[in-house]
Amino acid sequence: MKNAEAVRNVETILRKYPDKKIVTVISAMGKTTNSLEALNTARGNGKDVEGLLEDVKNFHLEIAAELGGEIEDEINPTLAELSNVALSDVGSNSDLEYDQVVCFGELLSTKLVEAFLRSKGLNTEWLDVRNVIKTDNNHKHASVDWDRSSIKAQVLNAHLEQDNIDIIVTQGFIGRSPLGNTTTLGREGSDFTAGILANLTNASEAIIWKDVPGMLNADPKWFNHAVKLDRISYREAVELSYFGASVIHPKTIKPLQNKSIPLRVKSFIDSDLLGTTIHEDMAYDNLVPSYIFKPDQTLVSISPKDFSFIVEGQLREIFQVCSDINVRINLMQNSALNFSLVIDHDDEKLARLSEMLNSAFDVKYNTDLQLLTIRHYDQHTVASLTTGNEILLEQKSRQTLRIAMRQLEGQT
Repeated sequence: MKNAEAVRNVETILRKYPDKKIVTVISAMGKTTNSLEALNTARGNGKDVEGLLEDVKNFHLEIAAELGGEIEDEINPTLAELSNVALSDVGSNSDLEYDQVVCFGELLSTKLVEAFLRSKGLNTEWLDVRNVIKTDNNHKHASVDWDRSSIKAQVLNAHLEQDNIDIIVTQGFIGRSPLGNTTTLGREGSDFTAGILANLTNASEAIIWKDVPGMLNADPKWFNHAVKLDRISYREAVELSYFGASVIHPKTIKPLQNKSIPLRVKSFIDSDLLGTTIHEDMAYDNLVPSYIFKPDQTLVSISPKDFSFIVEGQLREIFQVCSDINVRINLMQNSALNFSLVIDHDDEKLARLSEMLNSAFDVKYNTDLQLLTIRHYDQHTVASLTTGNEILLEQKSRQTLRIAMRQLEGQT
């Protein structure tokens, strides 16, 4: 969703399902979330808040004007509310402040889209998803309170049963805490929201619309011959998402799998393409190898200074430090005297990790690495993707091969 043309395409897609009751989850328009993050940062350091605020306003007003009708009048109250929040005093809880600002990306996009659809004669209703999805108080990465959300979903289901409502338009990414504050579910959380609402409404299926023809076996940015996966299981989708496949949010699958709701990943650009179906059947999972490539990785090697074995006590200490400084471990492996982990490179976190472990451990690291994950690997695939690279760490199971490697000079 990046412009007026995309909004019109939403109408085109929805009209392909004339006999369905539909809950439509909309994410923020274009790069609005990035803009609101910059706005929130500016609030905290006294920079040009009003200029950034005007950029966000003008972006949405220009789209509204291009769509025509009275759509500008529909979004003006939400723009005014954003102004009040953006220009208010900044509190001490930075994560809380973040959520109160960035949520406006989804609030604005859904107001805009619902108003346009209604102007085209569709039976729509705008819904504030925060009245349905209830979370804990963990801002920026809130967890869903399923018991409270299930109770609140009764209102959503009642609206779907009304004869004069065919389409409910609501927000991805956001929820509400027990204290009444807006929370967010993590970046790219709109997919997860779709999974949550499909679960709460006992949907017949969930469809996620992307700018790709479906789930591919590799990112075409890194691999020239990526192919579409027509059918995969819930388990395979979770594995691919966990290892870094970016098409769907990793948390999306669980609420769907819990109720055996199939998920389809389809092309927003060409909605007639079949896309990828994700369901319970695992028969198709190993037909095509899948490759996931993560650049800018660091291999950290941790060894006890007293030459003792790496056992449960040492591992507990290492994991606690990683948790305390929010280091996400992409791969780990241990031997008698050494524990290795591969992480996204971050100079600040790497320095803190070394400092906090320094009293008991020697910490060494290699930077500028790539982490390659191959699902359903074969020797030909492995050779074609690793030849000419220096392999620093390799981990293999029956279905998955993971390799931390450095591209040697002169290799492409």
